[in-house]
Formats: sequence, structure tokens, C-alpha cells
Amino acid sequence: MTDAHETAADPSLRTTGGAPPDDAGSSASQAPTPLLEPREGIPPVIADATALAEVTAAFAAGHGPVAVDAERASGYRYGQRAYLVQLRREGAGTALIDPVACPDLSELGAAIADTEWVLHAATQDLPCLRDIGMVPTRIFDTELAGRLAGFPRVGLGAMVENVLGFVLEKGHSAVDWSTRPLPEPWLRYAALDVELLVDLRDALEKELDRQGKLEWARQEFDAIASAPPPEPRKDPWRRTSGMHKVRRRRQLAVVRELWQTRDRIAQRRDVSPGKVLGDAAIVEAALALPPNAHALAALNGFGRVNRRQLEQWQSAVDRARALSESQLPQPGQPVTGPPPPRAWADKDPAAAARLTAARAAVTALAERLNMPQENLITPDTVRRVCWEPPATLDEESVGAALAGHGARPWQVEQVTPVLVRALAEGAS
Repeated sequence: MTDAHETAADPSLRTTGGAPPDDAGSSASQAPTPLLEPREGIPPVIADATALAEVTAAFAAGHGPVAVDAERASGYRYGQRAYLVQLRREGAGTALIDPVACPDLSELGAAIADTEWVLHAATQDLPCLRDIGMVPTRIFDTELAGRLAGFPRVGLGAMVENVLGFVLEKGHSAVDWSTRPLPEPWLRYAALDVELLVDLRDALEKELDRQGKLEWARQEFDAIASAPPPEPRKDPWRRTSGMHKVRRRRQLAVVRELWQTRDRIAQRRDVSPGKVLGDAAIVEAALALPPNAHALAALNGFGRVNRRQLEQWQSAVDRARALSESQLPQPGQPVTGPPPPRAWADKDPAAAARLTAARAAVTALAERLNMPQENLITPDTVRRVCWEPPATLDEESVGAALAGHGARPWQVEQVTPVLVRALAEGAS
């Protein structure tokens, strides 16, 4: 059993009082305790400029890291905007802010920008926080910390229970957070989500330090905090579920037209695209290429659509049917970088041998370090180096290649030696 698994499994190494165990691991052993109420009760929802200014001043005057969380309405509303923001800081307590009523939180963001923000799965929340003016300079991601430390379950509930000995109620994670007013049980859940984040951060920092991984985690956190906003996805319609069934270019055009029509409607109505028309219905129409609305209505997903909507969808199909050959989308997406690994054996057997050796070496190293392979080094980075390895297979050149593909210094240090050996083995 590894160090991190011992911490998770041994009750003597976890706390039940909301703070990390002391160096001797002296916390009392007991069953996990349900966390039912926030320490200071459920705070009122901040929904006007005056209350927001008071919260901003309070959090600026607080001390220590700031726990931050955001609730979205995925599956209900269009896009990924925040519908509730939760914060907690020593000296300021917990705040629940309505970003619909207060859409600009830039002053609050500026007041705590230089403070370390503690988030769970930061990459999920940072985009919607950025949209309302909240951009951190330093973060601590408790989910990523758990991965690096080797915990097998890294959801917030599992981490709080395994590390701190408390049970969080998670029944409201998938509700429609755009609902107004928000029910009290939802607000209680939201407040509890930040109640122990800083305590969890402190315990995980101690565990990472014990394993010699704290500097690795800091580099990962810095990379997340400094990453620019992602580029808009090219051809997002190609991610329609079930696209593997669609092979002809005319059928691809139908998917594109229906997807784009659905997206415009969903954006205008501010509803999830799946509530307008399901992916399965889009693929069904693409495969059938219905010549008219009557034929479209006979397909799964369109039978209960009213006549006006049916004609709207048929118009999209007709537009695709009317396109010239040159206007039809190409099958597959333009590939940047190496081809899919399944094609390597035919295209470049030597590269395929390098990849096989490299994958085995990286997997073995990840197991020794007790962390997921993708957190040790991204599979894409390994593929790129194996497809076009440096001319000289030494630690300097391979390390430079890894860094050129975005690997952090700790990853370069750990992975380079095993990758050099694997590349040499694959070339022999």
C-alpha cells in the first residue's frame, strides 16, 4: 500500500475535526461525521451592490486562503455561466453571491486576487468565474492535489470523508441552479461545499509534502492559474454523440446544419441544446436524409415535434441536401500532430515500437509514483515525442522536447530518463 493510500485508509492519519492531523497522526479514530449545517448558518444570498460592497470589504480584510466554488446549470441552460458563487475565508465567513443579480464581481476578484484561491477541480470553475471578473493569480486545486497524492477517489465528497472524516450531502449537485429564489436546502449544500475546502487544502499540502510532491503540485497549480482562456473549439458539431455512425459527406452536412440550427435556438431561448433536440435525433436524420417533413416526423426524436418546428428542422436538412459537393464537410477533422496510434504500425513501424516501449515505461513510472499516468505526463506529449523524436536521444534533447510540448519542470525531470531508455529500446 502506498503512502497516500495509507493516509486515506488509516483513520489515525485523518482528522474528524476539520483540520489536518498533527505530525504524530494523533487524531481520534471514529466513523465519518455527517456535516449538516454551516458553522455560522446559511448566509443570505448577496443580490445587490450594497451587500456586495460589504462582502468585498470583509473578504479583503480576512486572512488566509479563500475557498471558492461556483454552481452552473449544465443540462438546463445554454452555456456554462455561473448561477451562484460561494466563498469562505477566515475572518470573513461564508458568502453566497448571485451573479445574475450581481454580474460584475471584478471588484471582489481584485480584492482577493493576490490571495491563494482554493478550488476543487479548478479548470471546471475558472472559465465561468473569469466571465464575471474573478481571476486568481494563485490557486490550490484539491482535486488535482488528491490525484498527485495517489488517492483513488478524488471527488469532493470522497476527499472530505477520507481526509477530514466528514460526510458531505451531495444530493443537489445536478439541480437547476438558475432557479430563483434558490431553495434553502440548495443554499445549505452550496455553503457546505466551501466549509472545509481550506481545511482539506491544509491536509493535502501536508500529505504532498510528506510524499515529496508539494513542489510538483505547485507547478501544476501555477500552470492552471496562468493558462490563457482556451481557443473556441473548431467544428464543435463534430462532437455530436453518435457521429461514428455518420460516414457520408452529405450526411455530415445534415449533422452540421441541424446542430447549428439547434445551437441558435438554444442560445436564443437560453436552454440546454439537448432540450431543444437530442443528439440521437440529429444522427437519425442525417442517416435517413428525409426528403420532406412527413418523412422526418417518422424518425425517432421528431414524432412529437409541432408542425412549425418540424418544418424548421426539415429546412436544415434541405439546406444540407442542396449543397454542392465542394461545400460538403470533409470526413474527420484536420489532424495536427501525429496520426491516431492505431495507424502507426502501417505508417511508421519504428514509431509504433517507440510508442509501445514509451507507454510501458511511463505506466510503470506512474505506478511507482502512485499517480494517474495522465497527471505524470499527457498521453499526447508522449505520442508527439515518439512520432518525431529528437535526432539525438539523450536527456538534454528529450527533456527539451518534453518542455517544448508544455511539460512542467517536475514532469521533465521525472519522465526524461525513462523516456530516453524507452526511445532507445524502441529504436533497437
